[in-house]
Amino acid sequence: MTDRRSFIKTALIMGSFAVSGLSLAAPLAAEELDTLKEKGVMRIAMSGAYPPFNFVSDSNEVVGFDPAIGTEINKRIGLETEIVTTAWDGIIGGLLANKYDAIVGSMTITDERAEVVDFVGPYYTTGRAIFSKPGSGIASLDDLKDVKVGVTLGETHEAWAKEKGYKVRTYKGLPELLLELENGRVDAIVNDSIAAILALKENGYEYEMFNDPETEPFGAGIAIRKNNPELKAAMQEALDAMMEDGTYTAIAEEWIGEDIR
Repeated sequence: MTDRRSFIKTALIMGSFAVSGLSLAAPLAAEELDTLKEKGVMRIAMSGAYPPFNFVSDSNEVVGFDPAIGTEINKRIGLETEIVTTAWDGIIGGLLANKYDAIVGSMTITDERAEVVDFVGPYYTTGRAIFSKPGSGIASLDDLKDVKVGVTLGETHEAWAKEKGYKVRTYKGLPELLLELENGRVDAIVNDSIAAILALKENGYEYEMFNDPETEPFGAGIAIRKNNPELKAAMQEALDAMMEDGTYTAIAEEWIGEDIR
């Protein structure tokens, strides 16, 4: 998935196969929750390259806000959690190919994605922001027209930047984006505001930023395969309960430093 068109085309094609494959077995599709309970484990996918939401720790464990949220949801519906890391640009394809059971990786809910997957949530809200080094002179969208703009491959920001006609360079994840900006190989990066601010501060990088004035804040959701209403309802119920009883807030404060719903 290297641009918006290819993402939509690939997702829709794979989605049509998935839906057609389930059409003759609709009663079974609604029982995916029962199948997971029989196995006793849910496999949740993320990039592992999006700190502090999901990243690989010094002890080689995938940790962060996303794994904690996914693990707590699974615990409440009686499941253990297995975390799978995979490249972001192919993550929806992997879900539709049954390589894992859900994506808990800070995925922005969009109409295109909702055509091929169902979403639980949103489980937090953020917005698009543009980051540059101090003194860059980049302070508006117009200033991006003649500079190199870094984005993560397969994210909604990539499609947005290409639609704008910017000179786009794609990378595997946020850590790589930050290094490219710090080393001057790109002039600006586009990312979800919360994750980038926290990662920049964690690394001690100085930066300037502004929020995209044309895009409203957006929600991140948990993606699951379509035609699984029981699984979706159980996961949403668990998420809602977490938000009501204080568990969500505790997880958010541990990994993000504040409530971000």
